[in-house]
Amino acid sequence: MAKFGEQVEGYTIPVLNEREIRAAAGILFLIMFISIQQAASGDFTMLKYAVIGFLTDMLIRVFVSPRFAPTLIIGRLIVRNQTPEYVGARQKKFAWKIGIALALTMFVLIVLVNSYSPITGLICFVCLIFLFFESVFGICLGCKTYPWFFKDKVQYCPGEVCDVKSRHEIQKTNWGQILIVLGFIAFIVLNYFLFNDFFSQPPFDLFGIGGH
Repeated sequence: MAKFGEQVEGYTIPVLNEREIRAAAGILFLIMFISIQQAASGDFTMLKYAVIGFLTDMLIRVFVSPRFAPTLIIGRLIVRNQTPEYVGARQKKFAWKIGIALALTMFVLIVLVNSYSPITGLICFVCLIFLFFESVFGICLGCKTYPWFFKDKVQYCPGEVCDVKSRHEIQKTNWGQILIVLGFIAFIVLNYFLFNDFFSQPPFDLFGIGGH
């Protein structure tokens, strides 16, 4: 069996490239999001294929090797000109095992049993949250649970979040900035109450191209 992770000079444990992992998460998020949107409208066909693809990809990552996982290969091609950001392979493997558990449950309920329920809805929501945080923020939520089950120290986290240190000046926020965010939210809510009836009106074809 191929070893899990890559041995890179200067790193004491096997590592993976976080940049290609984030790219792969973005690909999976897009596919799952579109599939779930289709399912919400009553057509579960695309979601069934997406679940099979998601489960297969995760199984290859964990039980074969990440270097052979289709989405990670695509992710590697997309970010091939970017400098790698190395992260510990151990916590990623644990997070992907969580992904397998979720995908396997979905496979049984949606593909084999051909059913839907609040359970499948919740799993879909959790998967989207996990993929969104990974692809957009570089935060592996599954990796966050690794220390709950293993006593060894987590090494080489994205953005060096494993290491406790003071924030750089550019990373700090003050109360004025927090108030700006709250004011922005209040502004959007105010727009909803003032203009919702107007915004709810369907738009008309400006150039009459659609025709009837």
